[in-house]
Amino acid sequence: MNKNIPKIIIGNLKMNGSLAFFDSYLSALKDGLNNENKVNVGLCLPYPYLSQAQSILSGSKIGWGSQNIAKFENGPHTGEVSAKMLNDFGVQYVIVGHSERSTAYCESDENIAEKFNNVKKHNMTPVLCVGENLIEREAGIMEQVVAAQIEIIIKSFGTKIFENSIVAYEPIWAIGTDMAASPEQTNHMCSFIRKIINQDGLNEINNLKIVYGGSLNSKNAVQLFGLNSVDGGLIGRASLNINEFIKICELAQSFET
Repeated sequence: MNKNIPKIIIGNLKMNGSLAFFDSYLSALKDGLNNENKVNVGLCLPYPYLSQAQSILSGSKIGWGSQNIAKFENGPHTGEVSAKMLNDFGVQYVIVGHSERSTAYCESDENIAEKFNNVKKHNMTPVLCVGENLIEREAGIMEQVVAAQIEIIIKSFGTKIFENSIVAYEPIWAIGTDMAASPEQTNHMCSFIRKIINQDGLNEINNLKIVYGGSLNSKNAVQLFGLNSVDGGLIGRASLNINEFIKICELAQSFET
């Protein structure tokens, strides 16, 4: 676990919202979080609302980000959005490898590794999602599955690429189900992820944050944020309710990493 580093809470708004929704939501979040709150907070929004987030949140302690990125710099890639385009809107966080994308669009671990590297090259913080599905969990191969997702990045770009990065353990079977992983499952897998990246203590990775995602809400946040292995959370459905999201951020404040 990282010492003396505040918890980080990232909201993933997914494909939700409108101009009116985000005008109200972003303003309420900006006003609702106490200036003394030391928790790092970020929101990953749909592309069309990044300019709105930049306008409303600039000057606040709240960061904003994207839910995806192209692995290409530019060119004939219809519908893709490049890292330089995200830079134009002051994007700080970029989710890569979320299971909803990798499943629906058949993204390979190799593609996700390229996207991760692209985020780092353009001075943004990747939020790498890793996790197993229910069949893999029941077969007891969750460690092998998650290790493979991480090791492709290490093999391609080295362990140091994980400096100043976020890895979110998001068991696929927990996402959107109201069934979060247990504290024991979460602690084991988050500790395992840190061990893989640090290569059993052979490398000291600076400012690496391991967070949990998957049906995380204000009811289970206390148990999960209290784990030594967990540096924060990636909040999906619960982030759509501004009062719930603020409450989760406030709960994170009561824990010190």
